[in-house]
Amino acid sequence: MIKKIFVGTALSMAAMLASTNAAYANECEVTVESNDAMKFNTSNVVIPATCDDFTVTLKHTGQLPKQAMGHNWVMTTKANGQAVATEGMSAGLDNNYLKPNDARVIGATDVIGGGEETTTTFSVKDLDANEEYMFFCSFPGHIGIMQGTVTVEA
Repeated sequence: MIKKIFVGTALSMAAMLASTNAAYANECEVTVESNDAMKFNTSNVVIPATCDDFTVTLKHTGQLPKQAMGHNWVMTTKANGQAVATEGMSAGLDNNYLKPNDARVIGATDVIGGGEETTTTFSVKDLDANEEYMFFCSFPGHIGIMQGTVTVEA
């Protein structure tokens, strides 16, 4: 009887530890969805300062092609967001509507269309928990609706 209780307790603890490790393993990544209605499924992304790198996976749950309703996920400081988006318009779709090598861009995915998925990974080490960050879609005209905040948690 004692052996049975011990084995049951050990299995419960192992399951709890596995779920805790799974949650911990995912704290340095997030999946964000976009759609044909020009919406992200979240308005805030939290990045733990303990992460070395952070990964964003963008899924376009709509059906329209990227030329008509493409979306990307771009992170900048809040102060730089609008300028990055405005200057990116002239860069065109081939450059994901971002000026090539724009140092103000912290992380960015490719522009994707309906049913597609893309990922970006960027370093967290230079992010400051006291800075205001944002994310947005740089497809022309989308930043007005498709934007949110990025919080770096110390």
